Amino acid sequence: MKKLEDTGFLVARILMPILFIVAGWGKITGYAGTQQYMEAMGVPGFFLPLTILLEFGGGLAILFGFLTRFTALFTAAFTLLTAFIFHTNFAEGPNSIMFMKNLSISGGYLLLGLVGPGAYSIDRLLGKKW
Repeated sequence: MKKLEDTGFLVARILMPILFIVAGWGKITGYAGTQQYMEAMGVPGFFLPLTILLEFGGGLAILFGFLTRFTALFTAAFTLLTAFIFHTNFAEGPNSIMFMKNLSISGGYLLLGLVGPGAYSIDRLLGKKW
């Protein structure tokens, strides 16, 4: 049963950050447009490098199970924050779905932050429990 659990954690860690890795890469390749969008939503553009670091870098960290608990908890908080900044205009069609999606993602990352990365991770290889 432990082997199945460890494999499940690995599969979850592979699936969870896909959205963030792709979004982070999109922000890298579409930097100027993303910065303009953020500023139009009232978020200073100087936060974009930090957003890219969290989405792309944090996504890769989760994928490989490195600094998993810390990164997962930070990602959960970030995703909640973005729900309230970018997706509360429910009069615009997809925003209510995007808001709920962010809540669900935050819940998954909160759980990952609490339980850790599983056996197949860099954290476990290094003997870290952060």
